Formats: sequence, structure tokens, C-alpha cells
Amino acid sequence: MGRKIIVGVIDTGVWPESEMYNDKGYGPIPSRWKGSCESGELFNGSIHCNKKLIGAKYFVDGLVAEIGDFDRKENPEYASPSLTVMGHMYPQPSAVLFCLIYLGLGRGTVRGGAPGVRLAIYKACWLQSGSCSGADVLKAIDEAIHDGVDVLSLSLGSKVPLYSETDVRELTSVGAFHAVAKGIPVVAAAGNDGPSAQTISNVAPWILTVAATTLDRSFPTAITLGNNITILGQAIFSGPELGFSDLTYPQSGDCQKLSANPNNTMEGKIVLCFTRETSVTPAVDAIVAVRNAGGLGVIIARNPTHLLLPSSNFPSVAVDFELGTDILFYIRSTRSPIVKIGASRTLVARPVATKVATFSSRGPNSVSPAILKPDIAAPGVNILAATSLNDSFSVNGFSMKSGTSMATPVVSGIVVLLKSLHPHWSPSAIKSAIVTTAWKTDPSGEPIFADGSSRKLADPFDYGGGLVNPERAAKPGLVYDMATHDYVLYLCAADYSDMSISRVLGKATVCPTPKPSVLDLNLPSITIPNLRDEVTLTRTLTNVGPLNSVYKVVINPPTGVYVGVTPTTLVFNSTATKLSFTVRVTTTHRVNTGYFFGSLTWSDNMHNVAIPLSVRTQILPRYYDENS
Repeated sequence: MGRKIIVGVIDTGVWPESEMYNDKGYGPIPSRWKGSCESGELFNGSIHCNKKLIGAKYFVDGLVAEIGDFDRKENPEYASPSLTVMGHMYPQPSAVLFCLIYLGLGRGTVRGGAPGVRLAIYKACWLQSGSCSGADVLKAIDEAIHDGVDVLSLSLGSKVPLYSETDVRELTSVGAFHAVAKGIPVVAAAGNDGPSAQTISNVAPWILTVAATTLDRSFPTAITLGNNITILGQAIFSGPELGFSDLTYPQSGDCQKLSANPNNTMEGKIVLCFTRETSVTPAVDAIVAVRNAGGLGVIIARNPTHLLLPSSNFPSVAVDFELGTDILFYIRSTRSPIVKIGASRTLVARPVATKVATFSSRGPNSVSPAILKPDIAAPGVNILAATSLNDSFSVNGFSMKSGTSMATPVVSGIVVLLKSLHPHWSPSAIKSAIVTTAWKTDPSGEPIFADGSSRKLADPFDYGGGLVNPERAAKPGLVYDMATHDYVLYLCAADYSDMSISRVLGKATVCPTPKPSVLDLNLPSITIPNLRDEVTLTRTLTNVGPLNSVYKVVINPPTGVYVGVTPTTLVFNSTATKLSFTVRVTTTHRVNTGYFFGSLTWSDNMHNVAIPLSVRTQILPRYYDENS
């Protein structure tokens, strides 16, 4: 249940009144805990903290240094660990913590959660800037390390262009490095800038970066037209059914411009609008405009996406462009179009498939392409989450939330359980266990697709190793382990200067000569961004399963690529607990290609330790040196 584990959550604060923080049944706070609860506006540390919420601090000096003093009138902020009064557009830690503690879902999503975990909240992100100061995040990580957290969960990230991993402005990466060096796994969000390629954030190899998928769950909502044709949209409309009412498509049918229409064109009617945006912003604009005009409901046609419209008591139903066009044609062909909207139903498991969410940021890694990102995917769409009562769409302190911010604590909860089971595993061993045991199929056994402008089969740049499978991760058989020294060699291989690496480590460091290869970093993945002729790389596996085990390799090479492994059999025993193998990769392509994907699996017929292969052939180099 994670009772001995302390998780540090760095985000936008805490809403202590939530039932989420009830500490009934909790024992004494671990004696090793050095943290505290800071009091401030709307937060009394001696009252609001307990045996479950054991720490709460806030950090704002970095933000003040960047933007000056807060404008408290225009943007209300609490100078305390307390959650700022926010609307629906901002991630809320109570929602994050709900995922971390209680999320328990079926096959194809996860069965995880750590309801006994202790929580320490570090407020480093503020509504004032809409983001987080790197200095405040670094200070929060530093405090969390000192306080004694066991796991760090960061539902935050940056947008491209990213800073390098040793840049003094990339303080999240630097802070995470120090945490991992202390044995603290750092789990962070991939970002919500998908489906475009190379939008992934939190790309350092020592971070466990999480993409978001849908659940095997949907909320079909019947839209019945006056011609008795019924269309199924998606909503969380709790009812009661809205009977046949006038249906209109106003002159400005853009969801974000409905407020420009005269109120009498929408009053007493259900309104159809269209938007090309995939975010919830146009939906919110449409709901507000129609409701203010006295409308009865809204049907929103948009790009296929699984983000639910954030309203349970006002009929607001999402359809795709095809169905929206069908409704529009009905309106234009009928003198007095009418429609009724039924209450939403919940459909679980088949035939609902799991997909990588449209918004989930994608690889390849724009900083170091040989480092696969994301690492793993987890449910992050339409998560029933605890929120503050000030949330615009909260019902009794709960609402549906989506984002890689929701997926991250799902994985953090699984890391808690793995750390409880295997307290001596390193952060890289835990990451390896999660990546190498992930699902590659949805609940029905079909391949996982990735949503976007056009749906496609998911690949490692969408979901890393796959969809997280916590029960298998508990017994991975073998792990690709690393220590701090390995990450230092990576920084050397990535051609960072001795000075910049020393600055990250906090001590003088000199890289070896010749420099190591980035491809030899012992990751649970192999990514070769520039294959011209052939490359040979090395990986090392550590046995964490039965003492005497024999594993044989199974190779699924990328299209047009030869992959040879030596040796093809690994024999582990009491003296051979770590074994290395080499991988030789050549290409048959004679032109520059995009990435092709495959896998490399070690199997003993009980454990299948699988890593993704991603290879791009580059006959014409991407960099040209005039002196060569």
C-alpha cells in the first residue's frame, strides 16, 4: 500500500480541505522525515497537515525575481502552500494526488495506486505567470531531497526549444539529476503539445517521462435529430434528458466566436458549432456563450479527440467533423430542425480501445535524439479526479481532468509500489522494470493506436516502451541498471564541457579520452538517429529474478535494418548476476529515411524483457563541415 513511502509532489499547491487528505488509519509519521508544514494565507500548517499530508512548502522568490511583485488584485494568489483559486484550465494537485493514491483500473489501463503513501507538497508553480520558475522548482527539489522524500512526482514541463541538460536555465533537469543521484526516482510529464513530433519535454535520461493514453472507457451520449436519426457523441451530461428542442447553426458557427452572435439566435435553442482546436478552450467558450445567451445546450464538432467537455449539468456534447457535418446538413435541409440530447452513459472495456492521446507530446528527443522519450505511457484522459471546490466544473470536489499531468502520478504511484517491494532498486532499475514489461496492445489484444490529425499505429515516440503494466513490472526478471557515473559518461558523450558537467555535479569532473558513445548508455531502449553504415553498441543486464536463469534473445528488426546480438544466450547464476551483450546494427537503405521501429527481447519463457528499437538511416549527413 506504499505506507512507508513519502512522495514529494511539485506543482501548484494543495487544497487541504479535500477528503483526499483524510489520515484515518494512518500510523505515525516515519521518524526519518525532516520536512515541515509552512503556514500562510488560507493554510495553517499545524491544522491542515496530518499523518498523510506530512509536508507543505511554497517557493516564489524565483518568480518574483523574474516578473516582479504579484498583481494580487487581477490574479489572486495565496502566499502559502494553499492552492490558488483556479479555473478549469490549470492542473490541480488534488487531481494529481487522486491519481497517485486511488486510481485502480482494469486491464489495458493500470491496476495501481498507493493508498497508504505519505505526501509532501511543494508549491513552485503559480497562476501569475502561468508556469513555474526554474529557480523555484530547483529549490523545491532541493528541499524535497533534504526533507527525505522517496519519490518525486513532477506534473510540469517546458516547451520547445528546450535548454540543454547542463544549462543553468534548465534547473528541473539539474535538480532531478541530484535527486536520482540520491536514489530518488523522478517521474515527470511528457507535456501536452502533441501530436506534433519533437515536442516532448523532460528529456534527460535520468527522468522517467510519461505520455498519456485514453482509458478503456467512454461516455456515449445520444443526439436524436427530428428525422429520427440518432448520433452518438461524447459527454459527461448527468441528465435529465433534454427533450426535443429547436436546433440552430448561427451565422458565426465558430465555437470561439459564438458570443458575437445576437442572443436571440441562441436563446431557448441547442446550438451547433465547429472548431479546429483540440484543446478544451473553444468548448468552454461555447458553453459560456450559449449559457449566457439563454441557450439550452451545445453540440461541438471538432477534430477527433477524447477530451470530454467540462460540464456535467449543461448539455454539451462532442462529435467529430463527419457527424457534425451530418447534423449541419440536417439543419440546412429542414425548415424547423429539432434535436433531443439524452443523458450520458458509461461504457467500459470492449469495444472501447486504448489510444495515445492527441495532446500527449511526442518524440523524438529534440535535445539528444539517441535518448528515447517518452519512456512509458499511462492513463491521462478523462480521469475522475479530486479538485478544489473553486474549480469551475467541480461537482462535490471532483471533475474530469486530462493531461500528461494526470498520467504522471499514475506512474508515480506504481513507482511507490515498486520501491516498497524492492527498496534497494535504483531509479534506473525501477525505470527499466516499468519500460521492459509494458503492454503493446489494448485490452482486446489489438495494437495501440496514436490519435492525431490522422490516427496511426503507436510507436516508441508516442508511448516509449508501451502502456504501463504494474503487475509485470514487479517481477521483470532482468533490469538495465545504471549509477550516477553512467549519467556522467552520458554527459561527456553528449559533448558537454567539463565545466558545465562539473557545475551539474557540484564538483570538478574531467571527461575520459576518448569520449564514450551516447549509444552505450545502458537504457532500456536503443535509438540510433543517424545510421550510415553500421554501429556496434553494448548493454548490460542485471538479474533480479530466479538465481539460475537462461535467457535467449528474440529480435524483431526495424524494416530494412539488420540487428545482430552477441551472445544470443545469457546464463545467469550465483556468480554471473550481471552480463553484457553487444548489438551490431546495419542498414540496407540507400537513401535518407525516417525512423523504423522494432524490438529486442530477452526471454526465459517466463519473463519477456523487451526494449524498443528505433533506427533512422542517414546516408547524407544532417550536419555539413566545410573543412571536411
